[in-house]
Amino acid sequence: MQVIGLAVVAAVVWGAVPVLAQPVVAWEVPAEPGIRQELWAKGLEHPWGIAFLPDGRALVTERPGRMRIVGKDGRVGPPLSGVPVVAAVGQGGLLDVSLHPDFARNGLVYFTHSVGTREANMTALSRGKLSGNMLTEVKELLRNPVAKRGGAHFGARLQWLPDGTLLVSVGDGGNPNVQLDGKPIRNQAQNPGTWFGKVLRVTAEGAAVKDNPGVLDAASGWDRRVWSMGHRNIQGLARDPATGAIWATEHGSQGGDELNLLAAGGNHGWPVATHSIEYSGEPITAERSRRGMRDPVSLWTPSIAPSGLALYRGQALAGLDGAVLAGGLRSQDVRVVRLSADGKAVRETRIEMAARVREVKQGPDGLVYVLTDEADGKIVRLRPAR
Repeated sequence: MQVIGLAVVAAVVWGAVPVLAQPVVAWEVPAEPGIRQELWAKGLEHPWGIAFLPDGRALVTERPGRMRIVGKDGRVGPPLSGVPVVAAVGQGGLLDVSLHPDFARNGLVYFTHSVGTREANMTALSRGKLSGNMLTEVKELLRNPVAKRGGAHFGARLQWLPDGTLLVSVGDGGNPNVQLDGKPIRNQAQNPGTWFGKVLRVTAEGAAVKDNPGVLDAASGWDRRVWSMGHRNIQGLARDPATGAIWATEHGSQGGDELNLLAAGGNHGWPVATHSIEYSGEPITAERSRRGMRDPVSLWTPSIAPSGLALYRGQALAGLDGAVLAGGLRSQDVRVVRLSADGKAVRETRIEMAARVREVKQGPDGLVYVLTDEADGKIVRLRPAR
């Protein structure tokens, strides 16, 4: 029987050391009852991100470089004009999308994408104003100042905070064959002065925030935009609207996929403390936990390849209230992780999707929308079976 580990939620205190994971069943988890699936939209090429407009329509990105509006009836519109050319290299392309918190007034749309070439590319954040079926006033707000080669590990998920600042995940740059200064680029996840393997926190203009770790303690060596570190490739990022907790899922290597609770100044260990192993089968490290670093809340081994994350709050799907919903590319499902009152991950079920899951999002109607990563990608709506 394959297993995963579950650990207590890390305390939201800089430097706190949580309890190490305990094993539970990974792939033989039971089905989540009471859920019915219905096709909402189809004909999308590798959809990656979704943002619901105030009128119930949705903006959806397609990784090759298009953004479309999907009507409330699920009809997919033509590509928006004004979207900049992206570097659709490997896992890169046009990635996440999110509306400014005051979108109803200013019409601003934020999106992540890759720029450059296969030999030298970066994760970037841009912004434009939605006007009809086009983006105007498009402006790049930030890009990783250091280029990498290859088409892996861009990160690129977005999450707004109540104070109007924005979290942006940036991947570690790739596997050991990708080098920076003669060493595996993934080691940069432990270099607080670079953006690889980090979550950034920036203003709506892409600037550093005054209470980021690197601003509060310049001597620590943290870049002023870096908010947390020690990540491999975060492709799931969500805020609990009830508690304010920030959750993330990130890809491991040959297992060791993680569900993490993030906080300012947190170091999540990659690659010096991890449950992952090399694709060759060799160990990455003997350390599963290290003092001063945060252990995951949950681990998946073998890998589910997590992408897309929601913390469900609502009564439209009352049985999911308070649960973490994590999409799985490899497992082709949505994992439902329930938490105890004291923050422990206590039970896991799955919603079989029969397709690679790229994103999971709660809609304004309280239902859950699942994007499938396919050449003929779909948006599937989850609703009560009754």
